[in-house]
Order: sequence, then C-alpha cells, then structure tokens
Amino acid sequence: MIIYPAIDLKNGKCVRLYKGDMAQDTVYNDNPPAQALEWARTGFSWLHVVDLDGAIGGMPANHRAVREIIRSVDIPVQLGGGIRTRAQIAHWLEEGISRVILGTAAVRNPELVREACREFPGRIAVGIDALDGVVMVEGWVDSSNIEATDLARHFEDAGVCAIIYTDIDRDGTGAGFNMASTKAMAEATSIPIIASGGAGSLEDLKAVKAASLSHGLNGAIVGRAFYDKSIDPLEALAIASGKI
Repeated sequence: MIIYPAIDLKNGKCVRLYKGDMAQDTVYNDNPPAQALEWARTGFSWLHVVDLDGAIGGMPANHRAVREIIRSVDIPVQLGGGIRTRAQIAHWLEEGISRVILGTAAVRNPELVREACREFPGRIAVGIDALDGVVMVEGWVDSSNIEATDLARHFEDAGVCAIIYTDIDRDGTGAGFNMASTKAMAEATSIPIIASGGAGSLEDLKAVKAASLSHGLNGAIVGRAFYDKSIDPLEALAIASGKI
C-alpha cells in the first residue's frame, strides 16, 4: 500500500479545498517545492500533485510550481489537472513527471487515454471523481451523467496503470474514505485503485490497508489530514508498511 501526500496547487500555492469548492480553500504553504521536499524527507515514496487552476481552466496553469516540485525531490510525482491533449501529456512526462492523471479527458476524449497508454505504457492514470456515484468533470463543476464504475470498466483493457477514485462529497472533510464505493470500484475493474477523498484518521488508513489485501487497493491519498496534523505522517507510513 502506497500513501500519496497531496499537494494541490492554486495560484502557485499549496492549498486544500472543502468538497472541491475553489471558494473554500485554505493555504497551507506558499512554497510548494519546500512542501514536496518535506514529504520526501519524511519517507514517502510518491507525491500526488493537482493543478486546481488547470482543472477549472481546462489547461495546465501552475507550470512553475510543478517544475520546481519535480526538481526539488528524487521520488516519483503523479500530476493531474487540466491535462487534456497528447502534447500536454508528452510535455509533462518529458519534464520529469512519472505519471500523468487524466480526468476530464477520460470522459470527453477516451481515445486519448488509449492512445496515451500505448505511447507511454505504465505512465497514464485515470482520475475518476464522483458525486453520488456519478463522474464529475471540468474541476468537479459539471456532471458527466456517467456512473463511476462504468467509466472504470470502459478502460479495463486500455493499459491504464491506476485509477484515482475520489468521492467528492468526502474530500477535505476528514469524514473518512467512502469505502463502500471504493471497494465497488475495485470489484468493477482489475485496474489498481487509489482511494482519495476524506482521510481524517489512522483508522481510515487502516481500512484502506485491509482493503488492499481483500480488494487489491493500491493506496490512499492524504491531504488536509496531514496539514492539519490529524494524521501523523510517520504513523501513516507505519500502517502502509504493516508495522502497525
């Protein structure tokens, strides 16, 4: 099980939103590369970075912050938010991103996902962000009217390396992952699932750890709970490794 500390970027700063609302943001660090380095030094093996402005605007926006993050750490970084063309995918992979996450593009242009998986094997993930089981797009603003599990099944044979599944109604709340829908996602596809949205306690991570054994979950993304110190990073890593 891998724990991915989240760095969400808005106007070049590290923030966290409440249920994906851009108007309800809390700035936790105005130096994203320093935050990335802190997570790397703590012992995390991956970083999860989201360009929030890019997700809303439809194209990458926080270029400088992302580049500085890449250069500040020697651990892999997965990036999502506004990446919707083949050229943008190639650009970020060439810049040093290890894994590109396609969200809105997976709904609007599913063939792009398939083409990218063929061209960049093992480096394309799909972000499925759902509200009441329905996939949301354009930075969680618009509904796709597609069931989350149906979208996951659609890419079963595409070569997607992971699905980041976020329950929007839990994101930033600390109420815990929606384990029922996350397990349903894992049962719907053989693609590795990364749980996201709602981490608030060590018990939440223990639930994902248990599901990593029973349902094959790949890991969990933790954001606000680390920044608010409701989850201790070292204890989180101990759970992931099976030490506690």
